[in-house]
This record gives sequence, structure tokens and C-alpha cells, in this order.
Amino acid sequence: MTKIFITRKIPEAGITLLKQKGYQVDVYPKDQIMSQRELIRTLKKGAYDGVISLLTDKIDATVFEAAPSVKIFANYASGFDNIDLVQAKNRGVAVSNAPAPQTSESVAEHTLALALALAARIVEADEYMRQGKYKGWDPMLYIGMDVLGKTLGIVGVGRIGGRVAHYANGLGMKIVYTDVARNEELEKDTGATYCVSVDELLPLSDIVSLHVPLLDSTRHLINAERLARMKSTAFLVNTSRGPVIDEIALTKALKEKKIAGAALDVFEFEPKLSSGLAKLPNVILTPHIASASLETRDQMAEIAANNIIDFFEGRMPRNSVIK
Repeated sequence: MTKIFITRKIPEAGITLLKQKGYQVDVYPKDQIMSQRELIRTLKKGAYDGVISLLTDKIDATVFEAAPSVKIFANYASGFDNIDLVQAKNRGVAVSNAPAPQTSESVAEHTLALALALAARIVEADEYMRQGKYKGWDPMLYIGMDVLGKTLGIVGVGRIGGRVAHYANGLGMKIVYTDVARNEELEKDTGATYCVSVDELLPLSDIVSLHVPLLDSTRHLINAERLARMKSTAFLVNTSRGPVIDEIALTKALKEKKIAGAALDVFEFEPKLSSGLAKLPNVILTPHIASASLETRDQMAEIAANNIIDFFEGRMPRNSVIK
């Protein structure tokens, strides 16, 4: 019998698909991140054939050596930087990801929700109310910024960045963007203007939204120098990968009010935050939940399961990341 191990509970939609194929499916029972030591111990003991892993699972040479029976790691995520692809390929281990089509909608919606919350100062105002400080209407209380007519700068206009542009256009925002190549279709649909570089985009933008993968070239893409190029009234939103921003530099810029605020769903030292970041009133922090809609998470579970099924039925996993 084919044995599959899942490193944390995922929606039943995916588990059901695997069980319907007659596979034995075991799920890590604790509601917490599995340590690599515990993962290795479990895989050794269970002699599993396949694993559905999460971004929080570090799959490297140590894991491959300890679990030679595992022939495929199906990542329950669009990303796969937690898996050593060179080692996997050298050992003949298949690796797949789960780029659910619905992810672009969920992340784009979350991005706009963060941007609007920053502009309207919703989180600050909510905290003010909960602390019992509200004594009556005040014409100068928590004055925010209307987004109508403001400029949204999008760094990276792939599936998610493109949807953010679509929504922002509907809100009456002007759009500037930068990417490795111009997107004439986006320009036609939203009136977006292409910038040749991040440095050109930053001083033009009232809100900057990041939608790039984590690569050597994008690590600390937003650093102290680039934060200094932003408007002092501008906001920064990141729903891509934490290390795209130099979080220590961002914390300093927020403390010194070099920019008006930031909203982060991902973090450079995740799950830890840079010292002092959580105490700042001009930052919104969400725990990596941009894709956490029922629709998206069900799709992700089904995609990960189908990658497993493809492999054990002799087909190339439809979302293989090793060619």
C-alpha cells in the first residue's frame, strides 16, 4: 500500500482524494510546526512513499538521506524555497508545488485590504476604541488618506500583481509598475505606466505593493536606501516573501517616520519579528494568511494530492518543479 505522510493538517479535500485511491494517509497530529528532527524520525519509522510538506518544513540533504523511501515531496504552497532542489534532482526525488489559481485572488484581496486599512488607519482606530479612549466625535481624530486618485506602485506584475492592479484600477487609483518586462495588456486594461526600475517607481508611489519571488536579486530589494526614496506620506505593503524587505531598516524608517506606514503578511525572520516592529502604531501585521481563504486552501490541498496521485500512477506530476 502506498503510504503518504502530511506534515500538518490540511483541508479534507486533498486527504479525501488520496484515500479514494486506496493510499494510507497519516497526518502529523500536533497543531504546530514539525521540527526537522521529528520529521526525520517519523519518516524513518513510517517508511513513507510520499510526503505533502509545508513551507515551514526544511527538506534538505539530511532529510533525503534519512528517508530514502520517499520518492516525492509535494509542497502545499506555491513556493518551494524550503526544498533543496539540487539534492532532490541528484537523488531522483520528485518535487511539486501547489500554485492554486484562486491564490492570486485571495492574495490580491488581502493586499488591497491591508492597503485600505493603512490608508484609513483602521487598526489604530480599532485599538483606540478597545482601550476605551473614545469620548466623542473629533474632526481631527485619525485622519487618513483617500486612495481615489492616488498612485499605487506595483513591484512585480505576475498573476497576483496583475490582480492587485485590476482591483486598484476599480478603486480609481493610478498605477505604475515595474517588472523584468513591460506588460502591454496590463497597461491597456488598467492604464498602468511602466517604470524601468524600482528606483524610478518608489518616489512616484503613494502605496508600494511587493509581488516578487525570493531570489538572490530580490533579497533586501527594499533596503534603507530605497526606503529613503519613498514619499514620507507613502505606505509599503508586502504579501510576497519576508526577506524581500530589510526588516531592520524598515523598522528604523517607521520609527523615524521616514514613511507613513507599512503592512506585512510575511517577515524576514519568520515567525520572529525584528525588535521593536510589533510596538509601532504605523504598521499592520498579519500572520502569513494572505492566501487563507476556504476556496484557495481547498484548491491547494487538491493540487498537492493530485501531484502525489500523478506520480504514483506513472505520470509527471502536473506541478513538478524539477524538469
